[in-house]
Amino acid sequence: MRQQRGFSLMEILIALVIIGILGAFVLQNFGGEVTKARYTKLKADFQTIESALMRYYNDNGFYPTSEQGLQALTQKPESNPEPNNYPRNGYIAKMQKDPWGNDYLYLSPAEYGEGDYEIISLGADGQEGGQDQSTDIANWNVDEVMAAMNEEQ
Repeated sequence: MRQQRGFSLMEILIALVIIGILGAFVLQNFGGEVTKARYTKLKADFQTIESALMRYYNDNGFYPTSEQGLQALTQKPESNPEPNNYPRNGYIAKMQKDPWGNDYLYLSPAEYGEGDYEIISLGADGQEGGQDQSTDIANWNVDEVMAAMNEEQ
């Protein structure tokens, strides 16, 4: 009788299929967690920026203009209206990128949402418009987008 050495091709293929199925489940669950983490970071960034904008407003009586942008929170703007009570180190040490590595957009006055300003992330594709992870997300609709994302998962 011949002694078997190693695995047959069929056994190897079955093992690979099982590993592939398990890997797909792990990646699917992991991908959902990564998406949740991105939206959580996005919401935290919005809160940090809104807090800095509120301090800017309280110190100066106005928000930075759209032209001055969010950079007005890290260094004193030199265009009008110039803030008179600007702290030496600014309002934020460094402006963060959105969870997809893009700059946040800032509009003042707000064009779409209610309020004096809008902070916008263009989503995963970094371009206006889009759906799913490429949806544009603003400080005024982040909770709705997060709720819709949670319903999908």
